[in-house]
Amino acid sequence: MLPKNDKANFEQIKQGYHRDPARSHSLRAEAYTEAAWFDVDLNAVLSRTWQWVCHLEKLREPGSFVTTQVAGQPIAIVRDKSGELRAFYNVCQHRAHELLTGEGKVSKIMCPYHAWTYKLDGQLIRAPHTENLPDFNLADICLAAVKVEEFCGFVYVNLDPNAVELSVQSGELADEIMRWAPDVSSLTFGHRLSYDIKSNWKNVVDNFLECYHCPVAHKDFCDLVDMDTYKVTTHGIYSSHMADAGQGNNSAYDVSKATVRTHAVWWLWPTTCLMRYPGRSSMIVLNIIPIGPDRTLETYDFFLETTEPDEMELDAIRYLNDVLQVEDINLVESVQRGMHTPAFDQGRIVNDPEGSGKSEHAVHHFHGLVLDSYAQVQR
Repeated sequence: MLPKNDKANFEQIKQGYHRDPARSHSLRAEAYTEAAWFDVDLNAVLSRTWQWVCHLEKLREPGSFVTTQVAGQPIAIVRDKSGELRAFYNVCQHRAHELLTGEGKVSKIMCPYHAWTYKLDGQLIRAPHTENLPDFNLADICLAAVKVEEFCGFVYVNLDPNAVELSVQSGELADEIMRWAPDVSSLTFGHRLSYDIKSNWKNVVDNFLECYHCPVAHKDFCDLVDMDTYKVTTHGIYSSHMADAGQGNNSAYDVSKATVRTHAVWWLWPTTCLMRYPGRSSMIVLNIIPIGPDRTLETYDFFLETTEPDEMELDAIRYLNDVLQVEDINLVESVQRGMHTPAFDQGRIVNDPEGSGKSEHAVHHFHGLVLDSYAQVQR
């Protein structure tokens, strides 16, 4: 729900935004700093959108499971014995104890508190010492289901029971991904990087969605890719960020032996970023996890042709961890601090009608989706 006096708050939070990016300002600072607006983010955005969970390889076999949190809610995803993918709130229907932990493989789901036991489809099949309870029927009790979908080699969940399928919402995204990364489903996990950032999640997304800052803050990256070919295209709930690999030497990592020569990146509303850097065939998934108004977690999962990164990929991982992320985290944490001052309300969107990487039109597109979500829950 929106903060108290929600209509007035919504009218204020959308001030300065214009549907034309060339005429628009950014989101107002309070959307990034106030706890009330973070609560709106949880309820209006994160609880109603498709959230990335893992690569399909973790859930290929019947009985395999993964647990996660979405908008602060505990979720378990399971492949049942018939091969169907299912997701539930990871909560027992007896006394609300957590059912599964981490990831692995099970033949049934048994609560570690009182041994209530469920089939992999969520149906209760055993509840010790309930035989004499009146009006108690195992068939009446099932785990609370959550929408789940396999999409382009990955698994996503959505807490909104009325959500439209991701494959429908995302338009031509699947076609784009499969054009540039046709082997994404067969890739395997190779490495994870994790970060704890003192910034609102929307600042993290803003920074990801534009390369206007790259010539100033990421000089190595501007050698890695050919910035003259960098194009950003916005679509319904995603944006595409494409560039050719740089032709000369670069100080990021050596791509002279790269078989993939395109920098292909997709941002999927609201918190998933899929990246295919120059090198071997791979896919890097940046998962942005909002924790609080001034705190965001990030994971970078590297899916590769082999379980062990090769020398070029190790260099890419070192570059991302030691250089690019250090630069970006410093940027977004500085912006977050600045937004807490009385000196800043909002800034002008810099727009290039040709859609170059040095434009903020994808940031504007993201802000429009945020405001549309806020408007939908206005009461």
